Amino acid sequence: MFTEQDLTHFKQRGIAIEAIEEQIKKFKHGFPYLPLSRAATINDGIKKIGEKEANELITIFERKKEQFTIVKFVPASGAATRMFKALFSFLGNYKGTKQDFAAYTADKGFQSVYSFFNNLNKFAFYDDLKQAYKKIHTTDLEQALKEHAFTSILQVLLGKEGLDYGALPKGLLKFHAYEDGKMRTPVEEHMVEAAEYGKDKNGKAKIHFTVSPEHRERFQTLINNIKEAYEKVYSTRFDISFSEQKASTDTIAVNLENKPFKEKDGTILFRPAGHGALIYNLNEIDTDLIFIKNIDNIVPDKIKTETIRYKKILAGLLLKYQEKIFEYIKKLHQENAHTYLEEISTFLQKQLGVEPINSNAKQKEYLLNKLNRPIRVCGMVKNEGEPGGGPFWAKNTDGTISLQIVESAQVDIDNPAQKEIFDNATHFNPVDLVCGVKNYKGEKFNLEKYSDPTTGFISKKSKDGRDLKAQELPGLWNGSMADWNTVFVEVPIITFNPVKTVNDLLRPEHQK
Repeated sequence: MFTEQDLTHFKQRGIAIEAIEEQIKKFKHGFPYLPLSRAATINDGIKKIGEKEANELITIFERKKEQFTIVKFVPASGAATRMFKALFSFLGNYKGTKQDFAAYTADKGFQSVYSFFNNLNKFAFYDDLKQAYKKIHTTDLEQALKEHAFTSILQVLLGKEGLDYGALPKGLLKFHAYEDGKMRTPVEEHMVEAAEYGKDKNGKAKIHFTVSPEHRERFQTLINNIKEAYEKVYSTRFDISFSEQKASTDTIAVNLENKPFKEKDGTILFRPAGHGALIYNLNEIDTDLIFIKNIDNIVPDKIKTETIRYKKILAGLLLKYQEKIFEYIKKLHQENAHTYLEEISTFLQKQLGVEPINSNAKQKEYLLNKLNRPIRVCGMVKNEGEPGGGPFWAKNTDGTISLQIVESAQVDIDNPAQKEIFDNATHFNPVDLVCGVKNYKGEKFNLEKYSDPTTGFISKKSKDGRDLKAQELPGLWNGSMADWNTVFVEVPIITFNPVKTVNDLLRPEHQK
């Protein structure tokens, strides 16, 4: 199937031919669905933390955090193109005629665009847009708005000659304006957050951004320009690092007959394998605790308090459980381990959400295997119709039932019983995680061992006018963490404020 040129290409990318053959098998046979047992709900897989317990957990974190190294991990490689989808569509259709303007003001399909222009001065990037527009067109932006020159305005905002917002990653866009006239990007907001809960005993806050190769230099330039000022204001030394999704995690693309998709020059096309590939980046970070949060889920200072408070609550709960897990592992290594089996089994089921198999003969070995794993504590918000994954009890290949974050693509929606379970989800995954990645000896887990390679997604794409099929690895907080000890905690909806479209920045939470 593969030529010498193909084999050389694979070697250059660092991809084993066995991995490629396995990917092609998955294209042919698909990925198995993840069988759902039931939706995780309050007191059945999702913990609701009361005020007294919350304060106790914050105290635990504050008291113990100086004993640990901490890194904030922020996936930040995605371009902001989808943020401006409606504007790009409008740009391709609006010609500036009277009929176009009439449709623009009346057509429901243009409501988001109308709202964008009607509130243009409320965006944090407004002053930059004014300056860029003046430089390119020698006329004022306000005059352009009066003359309905929407096309030229969008070209300056989105195009390379202007602000280039249509191609930049979200992390580099100006999201928030402050009363003192300063503006912040998501990168800066994440720095402020990290200063509040991620500092070590030496006053250092470590943040790791995953970025795309073409944007890495611009991220580094931004950090170089702002770091000193933020260190002074927040009495924090920032240790900021970057990594890129590895080419070796890319997956082969195939045509509709499941044959390798070849470019015009004859080379096989590979595509990034989705955010699940970031487990390899995460695995290279040598630290005790890792906070994970998406680049666009940030807020200005006025409502940061609750977000920071719940970060500490999640981390305190993780440290509390981790201490108990280490204690039980040590007991299981003692001669009288059998006297603790029932207690530990109950803890595993009631606190870590693993419904055990009934095998007394190998119970000690089983409990050790389940306890001695990475642990994650995940915030969950009430489901308000957001697309994406949620918390469920799911059946594993070893016969156990455990807590998993599950995407709709992993579920057999054509099965009425499975669809009913999925539709009964009460909560949603906002990607707010704290992870413990070292064992009871202080040794780092190899995180690659705790993913589920049988999960993944296949989607149809096109390139150069030809159809193809693409394959993504299991999501970072889905299949890539499938074999972790998992704890779900309800967090307030105020801690979840993602920016999926540019108009999300007009919501009160993102305004001054």
